[in-house]
Amino acid sequence: MNDVLPPDSAAVEWLEAKVRALMARYAYRNIRTPIVERTPLFIRGLGEVTDIVEKEMYCFEDRLNGDSLTLRPEATAGVVRAALEHNLLYDGGKRLYYIGPMFRHERPQKGRYRQFDQIGAEALGFAGAEVDAELILMAHALWQEIGLLDVRLELNSLGQASERLAHRQA
Repeated sequence: MNDVLPPDSAAVEWLEAKVRALMARYAYRNIRTPIVERTPLFIRGLGEVTDIVEKEMYCFEDRLNGDSLTLRPEATAGVVRAALEHNLLYDGGKRLYYIGPMFRHERPQKGRYRQFDQIGAEALGFAGAEVDAELILMAHALWQEIGLLDVRLELNSLGQASERLAHRQA
């Protein structure tokens, strides 16, 4: 575990303010989802055979009803759940972003903690390369604004579904 103390806490607030301003310029709206969600949400969203699900989630049983609950290891699953449960896409796509704590049961090491803050953006209900390009441009704009001028972005692909299946079977 890690405390964020002054002056580092001021630096975190500065970064969050930069992120919020950038997201507003791109018409992304803030969404806040629970830190604790039902475990099946992450199993469905991340896949049963991923390292996060198999090794890194903090899960516990709710003593009131026996439900399996998990401290969120990532935010995408909760954002999608909230969008579906609250019918946010009824009138078209939504651009949403989040800033908040996530939790992973990893072996502690220098600079890596079990609780960490994550910033993310989700463009739900949009398809195509334009949205991918928008997210890449947003990342680049953020890097510029916070003074990371010598950053190199490398893109990769997981391939088509048939290619991923062949890779897993090999």
